[in-house]
Amino acid sequence: MRRRQILHCVGSMGALWLSGSAMPAFPAAAWDARVTSRPTASNHYASVGAAIDAAPLRPRRPYRIAVESGRWHEKLVISKPNIHLIGMDRRESILSFDAAAGMKGPYGMPWGTSGCASLTVCAEDFCARNLTIENAFDYLGHLYDPNFQPIGSNGLQAVALMLDRGADRCLLSDVDLIGHQDTVFVDQGRTVFSNCRISGSVDFVFGAGRAVFSRCTLTSRFRPGKPRLGYIAAPSTPRNEVGGLLFGRCRLEREAEVPDDSVLLGRAWRPTRAFADGSYGDPDAVGSALFSRCWMDAHIAGEGWDAMAYSARDGSRPLLDPADARLYEYRNHGPGALDAPQRRQLKRSDAAFHDTATLLGDWQPAS
Repeated sequence: MRRRQILHCVGSMGALWLSGSAMPAFPAAAWDARVTSRPTASNHYASVGAAIDAAPLRPRRPYRIAVESGRWHEKLVISKPNIHLIGMDRRESILSFDAAAGMKGPYGMPWGTSGCASLTVCAEDFCARNLTIENAFDYLGHLYDPNFQPIGSNGLQAVALMLDRGADRCLLSDVDLIGHQDTVFVDQGRTVFSNCRISGSVDFVFGAGRAVFSRCTLTSRFRPGKPRLGYIAAPSTPRNEVGGLLFGRCRLEREAEVPDDSVLLGRAWRPTRAFADGSYGDPDAVGSALFSRCWMDAHIAGEGWDAMAYSARDGSRPLLDPADARLYEYRNHGPGALDAPQRRQLKRSDAAFHDTATLLGDWQPAS
């Protein structure tokens, strides 16, 4: 795949982020398909889903879909490799749906957390650039609605993007990802987010996959009536993985209503899975997250991290303590960045085990 993204090494920390010029816009003659409200050619389509359906099952090269400005209200699944979505305008080419985990799907059953995503990727070499992916579910309007309580502790999870089984080597550049609870579900494979803006409140970047967030903006959103406004990361990284979620040179910002000391960097998630002796929190899920050289506003609470309850084999609900997971910081700055005992700082000698090259392995997205 041709990308104008270049990996840079920074001191002994290794390659912690991607920089360089963004991927160039494809000239009109190079688009394989165009999504437009006024189709006038054989490779023009009135919906994003139709353009994806028109792609070969296994494209030998990137299949490039240009998305015109507009809110394209579709629930999309990328099950073919090498699909590239390129928006004409980052803020106006919007892929949107409005399903929540507790809402009933087309077969009368709740969508569930993984099923509610506006865009699900379950294929290799997906790329998105210069557009918005949102879950437009009215989270605030339903915050205290008992009709959305059947999935776990609540049914308000509303995923914008999910990287599911089969996804790997995925790249998102100059993309806005908008939601509230559980905005980005990075559960499989390797993904790079470069110069993206991600907004949410509760656990809004989560999952078991390996993901690098390079120079992204993470915006915490307001939740009325909540003393704890939210959590940014909720990794469920398997024990045998060297790392999970890496935030390099990101900005941790907030909506105007979010007060100081009200948002935590995250908490480790131990999802319930089915085993031969019952269903309980996966003991091999030992979340990994690192915030490195990030700027943090004052909404980040002094304690940094929190515990999260999970279902034990005996039916109890113990807490997975941050000290029992792999939750670290390295050389952050700003009013919300503190060097305190409860906020574990990586040593320079350990940093190489948490860099981009380690997470991405044999996949190095470079020109």
